[in-house]
Amino acid sequence: QVQLVESGGGLVQPGGSLRLSCEASGSILKTNGMAWYRQAPGKERELVSRISGSGSTNYVDSVKGRFTISRDNAKNAVYLQMADLKPEDTAVYYCNAEIRSSIYQGFTDYWGRGTQVTVSS
Repeated sequence: QVQLVESGGGLVQPGGSLRLSCEASGSILKTNGMAWYRQAPGKERELVSRISGSGSTNYVDSVKGRFTISRDNAKNAVYLQMADLKPEDTAVYYCNAEIRSSIYQGFTDYWGRGTQVTVSS
């Protein structure tokens, strides 16, 4: 009933920038927190950044000062602006959102399928 679709990944050189987008669609009454996670080969999935329904943000230490998360509530969308990218940022990036579909339900976690970000010269 709810889908999250990411876009904006790709190959970029070290020091470059990318902007990831994620838009939720389907049966959406209210969206709470939205976040970006990433998973590098052989590593566990980690939280990169999260933005609450009120706009509060937090970041993993390794991306502070380089990445910026934002959201558009009218579009049920979340964005991740990534700058000064490093090879260690290479991973599949996943969008996550806490969505309520009706007044009879609580919030449910939804995930996108992921978008590959590769930082290499």
